[in-house]
Amino acid sequence: MNLDELRVDIDNIDDTLLKLYNERMELVHKVGELKNTTGSPIYRPEREQSILNRLKKQNFGKLTNSAIDALFLEMFAVARNLELPEAIAYLGPKASFTHQAAESKFGALSVYLPISTIKGVFREVFNGNAKFGVIPIENSSNGIVSDTISCLNEYNLKIIAEVVVDVHHVFASTTDNLEDIKKIYSKDIAFGQCHNFLTDHSFDEIEQIPVESTAKAAKLALKEKGSAAICSGVAAKLYNLPIRFENIEDNPNNKTRFFIVSNFENQESGDDKTSLLVKLPNTSGSLVDFLNDFKRENINLTKIKSHIVEGNSIFFIEFNGHSKDPKIQNILNKDGRDIKILGSYVKEADDI
Repeated sequence: MNLDELRVDIDNIDDTLLKLYNERMELVHKVGELKNTTGSPIYRPEREQSILNRLKKQNFGKLTNSAIDALFLEMFAVARNLELPEAIAYLGPKASFTHQAAESKFGALSVYLPISTIKGVFREVFNGNAKFGVIPIENSSNGIVSDTISCLNEYNLKIIAEVVVDVHHVFASTTDNLEDIKKIYSKDIAFGQCHNFLTDHSFDEIEQIPVESTAKAAKLALKEKGSAAICSGVAAKLYNLPIRFENIEDNPNNKTRFFIVSNFENQESGDDKTSLLVKLPNTSGSLVDFLNDFKRENINLTKIKSHIVEGNSIFFIEFNGHSKDPKIQNILNKDGRDIKILGSYVKEADDI
C-alpha cells in the first residue's frame, strides 16, 4: 500500500472511533442518570481498574499496558466531565508532582484547584469545594509525609485511590555559564534527593534556598539572573526554563505515592489495599496481639509506621484486602482498639 492508501485507512478508522466514542458516551450518560437517582458517585476507581485489567488481558496488538492506561483513563475522565464536572484539589502549584499525579487519574479536562498546603486540600474536599483531593503520602527516599497522616486523622474523608509517580529532577537555569550561578531554589527534600549531583558539581558550596515546591523554584529561577532550580522536567518546560542536566536524583528509582481522598467509600474490587490509623491500649503486648490477629487470618500486612499525632502515639497500618472482608471485620471490631478505617482502594503498587 502507498502512503495515500494508508492515510485513507487511518481516516476510516478515526471515523469509526468517533462514532464508537459517541455511542459509549450515550451509555455513560444513561449510567450517570441512574447514579443520580441513587446518589452514587460518578468516579468509581475499582470499576475503571476492572475495565483496564480486562482490556489488557485480551490485548495482543501494538499497544503496551501503559498506552492502554493513558488512552482509556483519559476517556474515562472525559466521560466524567461530560456527566458531572467535579473539581480536584491538589497540593500545588501547577506542574508540581502532585499535579502530575492528579492528571494521571483525572485527565487534562478536569477542573483543578492548586492549594498551597496539605491541610488546605483536605479542607477544600471536606467543605465541598472540591470532590477529590490529591496529596502525597510517602516518598521512597524521605518516607511518610507526617502532615498527611495528621490530616487523615483529623478529617472524616476516605482514601479512594493511590497513585505512584516516578520522581525525576532536573537542574534548570537561564544562566549559560554554570560558574555564574550563585543560588539554587528547590523544595527542601529535593536538595537531599540530589545530594550527589550537587556535590559532584560543587553546587553544595553555594546558597540553597528552600521554597514551597519545585514548581515555584522554576518560576523564581526564571526571573532571577544567576540562579537555578531543581525541579521536574514538566515544570521547567512549563516556565520555559532551560534544562541543563536531567535525572539528577541520587536514587534512579525515586518514587512518590499519592492518595486521592473524597467523601465516599469504594466497593470491593478483588485486588484491594486498606489503610488504617490505630491507637492501641497502653498495655504490654497490645501491638503484638493486634499483629498476630492478622497472621492468624493469613492477611498480608504491607506497612507499619508509628507517628505522634496531637501528642499521642498512633500507628499507620496497611494490608492487602478490603475492610468489608468478614475476616478483617473480626479483627477491627475487637474491644479495646481505637481504629479509624481510612479507606479501601484498588492496589496500584507494592510498598515503595
